[in-house]
Amino acid sequence: MSETASTAPIPTTWNIFQLAWPLTLKAMMLHGIVVTDSLLIAALGEESLAAMGLAAAIGTLLLGILLAFSNATQIRVAVAFGANHPVDLKSGFYCGLAINLCVALIGIVGVWLFAGGIVQSLAHTPDIAAQAQRYLGVFMFVVLSEAVGQCLSGHFDGSGQTKVPFYSYLIAVPANVACSVVLIYGLFGLPQMGLTGAAVGSAVSSILRAGFLGAVFYRQNRWYRDVSGWRQGSFWIATKRHLFFALPIAATFGSSTVANSAAALIYAKMSVNQFAAMTLMMPWVQIAGTLGITWAQATGIIVAQLLGKAYSSAALDVFLRRAWRIAFVAAALVSVTYLFVCLASGWIYQGLQDETKFALMSFLPVLLILPFPKGSNAICGNTLRAGGDTIYVMNIFVGGQWLVRIPLTAIMILYFDLSVTWVFTLLLVEELVKFPAFHMRLFKGKWKTGQAGGA
Repeated sequence: MSETASTAPIPTTWNIFQLAWPLTLKAMMLHGIVVTDSLLIAALGEESLAAMGLAAAIGTLLLGILLAFSNATQIRVAVAFGANHPVDLKSGFYCGLAINLCVALIGIVGVWLFAGGIVQSLAHTPDIAAQAQRYLGVFMFVVLSEAVGQCLSGHFDGSGQTKVPFYSYLIAVPANVACSVVLIYGLFGLPQMGLTGAAVGSAVSSILRAGFLGAVFYRQNRWYRDVSGWRQGSFWIATKRHLFFALPIAATFGSSTVANSAAALIYAKMSVNQFAAMTLMMPWVQIAGTLGITWAQATGIIVAQLLGKAYSSAALDVFLRRAWRIAFVAAALVSVTYLFVCLASGWIYQGLQDETKFALMSFLPVLLILPFPKGSNAICGNTLRAGGDTIYVMNIFVGGQWLVRIPLTAIMILYFDLSVTWVFTLLLVEELVKFPAFHMRLFKGKWKTGQAGGA
């Protein structure tokens, strides 16, 4: 351990908060973009909404994969930043950028080859299919620009500059709304593009965001032109090591996406009222849960930086105890939010039938408990990833999804026809199953070497 690490102060909860609040607001703005686009498209009618839903399912999958790879870049950069190794910082960024661009190009080729057939088979009418394909064609520019933008965001987040990506969304969101409104409805003499106009708005905002991040990156680092060499002495070797580290994180996201889609298809077998209740509550679970997840993400960034600085095991334990205390406070705030949503569901969603309202209220006991194990598991997961234990984290997530939640969901609905209340408890059951596996691994402490997964 270096002398600097042995004498440097241990980060406080305030240090975590400084990283976490921009991450939280950025995540909420991302959810807001989806809601805003839906509101703008709603005026075009159900067919346009259906077309957007089809296209967005494919586009969101590609963006999510890019985000997963960018999260890996974030961890690699955080370790290099903590160690103050310019060559590793340069390698983390450019290896991540190369991987992102390859993934984006593979995705674009895949959409060009296969998306048309998928959309036509799922669309109810030829017009819906045509609209979805036009939207996807333009949206590929979003995928390409986000390959760059997400990697730049990962670099800034890993360097502790989480405000910079947040500021980029302060530019992107208004640009998206303004451009989309003008092009959807053909204002100011511009062509009326309908649904395709929303895709153009997203592309313009994404390009602006990537441009802003690139300008800040150049101003700070000049693209690392003054830093020579690569990690492990070769760009190719460094990229392979980076990819090996990143693949389990991407696989975790892919598994989660497929599992959620499978669960949604099974939910559709419930009665209309019960399915409606589940459909209404799941977005709240994701949005309100952002507070705990981003706190855990900020904790993981700092842990990676501390590992790069070679902090002692005792210092890491002190930091994590501090992080955990506030994580439980965040969980309590999320629980209160869920309580408000359940109690105010009749006012938020006016016109609901009594059976749907009863189902929403029946979720409350689970919602009051869920944030606590979920938040603690998130702290463990992000900490283990920071220490390079990405494969183990992937195994826990995949096991919880495909050995517990999805099979039990199918059994409860398809075989026993249980109520939605019992089905909803599986969200808590999954977290409780993951709880001992996460915490036992964390307490073993192998991650404190920073080489738990051979990173």
